[in-house]
Amino acid sequence: MAGSTTTAKTLFDFLPIDGVANEAALKDWISMMREDTTFFLLTVKAGTPRQAVGFFSLMRATPKAGSIETGWVTFSPALQRTRAATEAFYLLLRYTFNELGYRRHEWKCDAANLPSRRAAQRLGFSWEGLFRNAAVVKGLNRDTAWFAMTCEDWLTLEAKAFQPFLSAENFDSHGLQRVGLSALTAPLLHATDPLQDHQRAQLALGQQA
Repeated sequence: MAGSTTTAKTLFDFLPIDGVANEAALKDWISMMREDTTFFLLTVKAGTPRQAVGFFSLMRATPKAGSIETGWVTFSPALQRTRAATEAFYLLLRYTFNELGYRRHEWKCDAANLPSRRAAQRLGFSWEGLFRNAAVVKGLNRDTAWFAMTCEDWLTLEAKAFQPFLSAENFDSHGLQRVGLSALTAPLLHATDPLQDHQRAQLALGQQA
């Protein structure tokens, strides 16, 4: 995976595996994951020529309830914080809601994984709670932060956040965004992460001091 060698440890810190030593080991692990019918692993390609720069998985699908989850999100530095990364999530959400007809899309992460919690809210997933002692990962307790988006949420988020953000008019001649996705999704969230609320309050107090 392009650009992933130097940060392999941090990429896999919150996943229930210890990382991969080299490209061959990564390929072996991906092959193993693809044999697991409970996961639908998707590769993200970007750049010219196209290179694999990340992957994520659809999992815990319950068609009768109309619920599915995104997990195992692993983006290399070449993909992180890019327009392509946002577009990848947009295409995934559009696929699950518009094409597969799911009613609910979940995002769960280790409560200590602050970047994942911020990403969930930036993408329009609303906070639903903290599940204490939800799992043991690598011998350590894991509290799970839980976020979700419904099909009703998606109708609004697609029209008022993702499409405006990804439009050509939202990027200048240098490819820099004019309006961030968070600014568009924040007013549409049903509930916000209390940790982020606390951090914003602390920042505001610091600015007033």
